[in-house]
Amino acid sequence: MRVLMYYSNQDVRVEEMPVPEIGPDELLMKVIASGICGSDVMEWYRRDKVPLVLGHEVAGEVVEAGKKVRKFKQGDRIAATHHVPCNTCHYCLSGHHTMCETLLGGSHFHPGGFAEYLRVPAINVDRGVFPVPEGLSYELASFMEPLACVIRGQRISRLKPGQTVLVLGSGIAGLLHIGLARALGAGLVIAADTIPFRLKKAEEMGAHLALKADEDLVTSLKKANEGRLADLVIICFEGFIKPAFETVKRGGTILFFGGASEGATIQKTINDIFWRTEVTLTSTYAGSPYDCDIALKLIKAGAVPVKKTITHRLSMEKAPEGFKAVCAPVEHECIKVIVEPQLHS
Repeated sequence: MRVLMYYSNQDVRVEEMPVPEIGPDELLMKVIASGICGSDVMEWYRRDKVPLVLGHEVAGEVVEAGKKVRKFKQGDRIAATHHVPCNTCHYCLSGHHTMCETLLGGSHFHPGGFAEYLRVPAINVDRGVFPVPEGLSYELASFMEPLACVIRGQRISRLKPGQTVLVLGSGIAGLLHIGLARALGAGLVIAADTIPFRLKKAEEMGAHLALKADEDLVTSLKKANEGRLADLVIICFEGFIKPAFETVKRGGTILFFGGASEGATIQKTINDIFWRTEVTLTSTYAGSPYDCDIALKLIKAGAVPVKKTITHRLSMEKAPEGFKAVCAPVEHECIKVIVEPQLHS
């Protein structure tokens, strides 16, 4: 079978591997749609593990089910998440499933989602594979995992209906946050970015207002929000850390969402952050099985219009260019790249 072998962001090769063999509790999945995630191009995070097959935003079809599998059968349409919690440790039992050592151990897929076929291990079959609802396309179902991460972030941030949400950064994560905040009843959802085509896309995703992230951002925010700053500020790009602290109201929350470049820091003093502010700083990682289930339901209902974020659909042969596009989004006007492993070009 064909796979995308990752060596670096600029060196992704189509190579051949054997189709995985499965055990009695496992599934063999034909991958039909696989999204490129921002974490897939974090070279510092990958450099000690290359070469490897990435890809964890997947949807496809069961082509073989192990003899002990009861939940799924050949021909079933499924979406799967790559890492799952144990459900029995201290972190799982206290509600922090994505801090579980089993989940943090990494992807259990073999070889990865950028392959024509992948082996889904028993633990994922048990709690990380979900039926794709009737009428939902594979490419939309592949958004289950990234939307689940966003759902968890807003849940941890305790977003309440009617609140003002400022999303700093309108790449794929920011756009999903915008769509979800609207779906959850935020009173005012504002996007901020420096890239015009992203601001336009933010409006398409439901932002009430799209602002240029410049030195007048605070003034523009107050003008739009009855003189107040934001209840919740979501940072989707490390370059917007400084304005996050300038735009959150007293008693508000800042969510640090997603990874950053190696060695990135927060250049603020404790007094600047906390003295007389009651500001909450929080973070989130990944999504739990519960979040995945909710994500699929929201996608099926059309509550979060994920299809609007897709800018590229590529075959395996053309997929290496997709990695370059994700790394240079302005040049390629790129937001979301969907790889279609079964497509030949």
